[in-house]
Amino acid sequence: MSLLPELRYPSVAELVACARALAARDSGLCSLRQVGASRAGRPLHLLSVGHARRAVLVVAGAHANEPTGGSTLRVLAERVLAERQLRADTSWHFLLCADPDGASLHVTPAPRSLLDYHHGFYRPTGAEQPEWSPSVLPPDRLPPETRALTGVIDELRPYLQVTLHGTELGGSWVQLTKELPGLVEPFAKSAAQLHIPVETGASDAAGWPASGPGVHVMPGPESGVAYPSMPDDARHSTWYHAHRYGGLTAVVEVPMWASDLVDDPAPHPAPAPAMRRLAQRLLQDALKVERILAEAQPRLEGADGPLLRATRWALDLVPGLAQDWIRTPPAGTTMAHIGSVDAFGRRLPLRAAAMLLRVLRAADDRAAPGLEQLVALWCDAFAERFRARWVPLQHQVEHQARTVLVAARHARDRGA
Repeated sequence: MSLLPELRYPSVAELVACARALAARDSGLCSLRQVGASRAGRPLHLLSVGHARRAVLVVAGAHANEPTGGSTLRVLAERVLAERQLRADTSWHFLLCADPDGASLHVTPAPRSLLDYHHGFYRPTGAEQPEWSPSVLPPDRLPPETRALTGVIDELRPYLQVTLHGTELGGSWVQLTKELPGLVEPFAKSAAQLHIPVETGASDAAGWPASGPGVHVMPGPESGVAYPSMPDDARHSTWYHAHRYGGLTAVVEVPMWASDLVDDPAPHPAPAPAMRRLAQRLLQDALKVERILAEAQPRLEGADGPLLRATRWALDLVPGLAQDWIRTPPAGTTMAHIGSVDAFGRRLPLRAAAMLLRVLRAADDRAAPGLEQLVALWCDAFAERFRARWVPLQHQVEHQARTVLVAARHARDRGA
């Protein structure tokens, strides 16, 4: 019987309960243990299936606002238990939630719209994100979640680490720390079968080499970066920690709402003016949020919690990012890439506004109604511009799970 009885995103407590049930049911194959604790003392759990020395590590919940991974992890654990060949020469290890503190603040069990999603939105600062903190903090200041994750990698020495990510609106894509031949075709086939667009110009992977549509290989340390102002340099993330043991990392992204406008590979006719327009809108939108924050700030004495920290952090990224966009666009800029930048330019101020709204509502502040209208307006415009359509949760999960299994097979075959 499936352990995914309802088509909604499970909480961390539900994931842990599911893992306990699996470990109790198949104690000879399955074990559940605590591998660390968060800054707030919440446990980090690792579910292990099988006993082979060769290991795959699957990480969910690294970003609190990307909830699909928990559901995918649960389905993968069931599948590995049910199919002997998947664990014949490979043990599977599932970090149930890399950031339980963040998960406690992001509230999206069953979103009905982008507005509903943003009403419960939370994404921490870069320094508080387990995978990204090594790119912005010195080694002696890394949060305990990051140390727990790298400790698991040191223990397991996985030939493949897969980290399950997602986006609220867009398409699916994969980021690899090393080339992985054989992934492109099954990835594209799965996406097509499940009516999920492949995001061919993801702004996260701007300027990176591509193995094929939507499958990108991260640049080496000798390469430059497309957006120098952004602090979260993938090359210094925990994704590269598996390289110490000859392994690689695959980051599998799936959308909650799909847009069929993100897979157009045609060259953009005028990328430089388009990027300037998007940069200008980004600055204008961020300024609207900054003005509301500045006006309300004196009334928010003592409210400097994670939501407000994350709001300020998101807003602080805007000026540098806008300048990055105004610089010469990458050669061969496509329609899909400009679309992805357009989406990111809407996403960043909207996220800041959504988190600030939660702070203002909690304080019953008089600025909350006006900001509520702005958030609703931006959500509607985002959905309309990209013709957002909901991707059924079972399709989000199936596509992500298929991609994990294909990546594991090809990484094993190439001797990663």
